[in-house]
Amino acid sequence: MTASNGTLVHPAYFLLVGIPGVGPAIHFWLAFPLCFMYALATVGNLAIILIIRMERRLHEPMYLFLAMLSTIDLILSSVTMPKMIILFLMGIQEIEFSVCLAQMFLIHALSAMESAVLLAMAFDRFVAICHPLRHASVLTGPTVVKIGLAALTRGFVFFFPLPFILKRLSYCRTHTVTHSFCLHQDIMKLSCTDTTVNVVYGLFIILSVMGVDSLFIGFSYILILRAVLELSSRGAALKAFNTCISHLCAVLVFYVPLIGLSVVHRLGGPTSLLHVVMANIYLLLPPVVNPIVYGAKTKEIRSRVIHMFSQGGK
Repeated sequence: MTASNGTLVHPAYFLLVGIPGVGPAIHFWLAFPLCFMYALATVGNLAIILIIRMERRLHEPMYLFLAMLSTIDLILSSVTMPKMIILFLMGIQEIEFSVCLAQMFLIHALSAMESAVLLAMAFDRFVAICHPLRHASVLTGPTVVKIGLAALTRGFVFFFPLPFILKRLSYCRTHTVTHSFCLHQDIMKLSCTDTTVNVVYGLFIILSVMGVDSLFIGFSYILILRAVLELSSRGAALKAFNTCISHLCAVLVFYVPLIGLSVVHRLGGPTSLLHVVMANIYLLLPPVVNPIVYGAKTKEIRSRVIHMFSQGGK
């Protein structure tokens, strides 16, 4: 324990649990599929980033946003999965207080950045389908860069206060974090002092960041669907909407677990297996699924990957 000004009590470290009710033996075997998922997320996202960087014909808004999404997923998986693998494989539960706060900040900030990029991709699809003649003039290279910087800045600014409002709390109860990583809601529950500021600010940023993004994404797809249904040719309508399938999958994989996790946390009560499973799905699934979905559904990326493997096999 360390005390600040004789009033605030901070633990030297927190203890990560992994999956509640699961013994060390099962944790050990779960480490292997987790290693595979981390390898898949790393290779898949790196491949997408490198392919888009090397292929000049892919330097278009949709693919540039995809490269941003893959970069975020690559960093997010590296922030969470290695520590989980160590926890499951070797049973090392300790994570230093400052490291836990840093991990918590990165998880939430990167999630906000991913939400912003998904919104930007929805806007790109909206302009491409509803106003195709204006697409090139609206989403220029500098505009795409500005959108990327705005996503980065917003994620940093909104979530930068979180470590500091957690540091103002005292932790004199159990120091066991009931997840495999550090989340704001989970750390906050360990405090024995008033957490009203944390609750209010946490709810504010969830609603003003992810909540607003999800509303605008939903509104974009209402307009896209209306424009697609107005097309005279059924083939043209299917072709237009098919360009949105990968993005829709990415949105569902990101937002459905996020909404579920927010709901179960807001209901209060002790952290259950449902909390942990929802948190794991929310953080672990998008970095693994996104490159698979985009690799399978995007012709240019798929053909480049096939070409790379065919060249390697010679």
